[in-house]
Amino acid sequence: MAKITRKPAPRKADVPKKKAKAVVAKPNALARKSLRAMKRWTPAEVHEAFSRFRKANPEPKGELEHVNPFTLLVAVVLSAQATDAGVNKATRALFEVADTPQKMIDLGEERLREYIKTIGLYRTKARNVIALSAKLISEFGGEVPRTRAEIESLPGAGRKTANVVLNMAFGEHTMAVDTHVFRVGNRTGLAPGKTPLEVELGLEKVIPAEFMLHAHHWLILHGRYTCLARKPRCEVCLINDLCRWPEKTV
Repeated sequence: MAKITRKPAPRKADVPKKKAKAVVAKPNALARKSLRAMKRWTPAEVHEAFSRFRKANPEPKGELEHVNPFTLLVAVVLSAQATDAGVNKATRALFEVADTPQKMIDLGEERLREYIKTIGLYRTKARNVIALSAKLISEFGGEVPRTRAEIESLPGAGRKTANVVLNMAFGEHTMAVDTHVFRVGNRTGLAPGKTPLEVELGLEKVIPAEFMLHAHHWLILHGRYTCLARKPRCEVCLINDLCRWPEKTV
């Protein structure tokens, strides 16, 4: 009788065990932890910082060119996701022919687009400018309203737009938080926050009233020319000794 030989069952290929994933904190989580660990500014330090800003630039000006509250409103609406320089280049000629809501309506959306076509999202912005001009005429007597809620009700205008207009056109002590102010508030530890609104409210809480008229301009200019996003110029910063940023280079 023939001997039956059983072949051994093929061995399964060794499957390497999955390595446990290392838990790496996300950058934003690290940033939040760092911000929480920052020592709060004292009232004396805040006063000192803004005293230095005032001494260096007593009358700071916004860089958006305008001739009245309406053109300021239009310029701010156009500046969303665009540079002030780019907006100014487009609006110089525009405001020569349309510096009131009625003149803007008379110009019309199609011709308005030709003036602002070098600005990002110009089609949507042109539509909003015509719509807000019509609303100013129908609901506000052709004048820019003087409350945040009313300005925010206009097409294309949000909280930041309202704060800029209230501050620059009407002298209100508002804090407009753009990307520069948001960065400075968080990086320095002056008013850390996860959202522009948190930073806005934080800054309003700590900045003395005597500085509030110009505070947002000082912070915007500081963020635009000194506290840069990628390579902050700590060596020339007016407040580098007060800044809480752990990575400052001085």
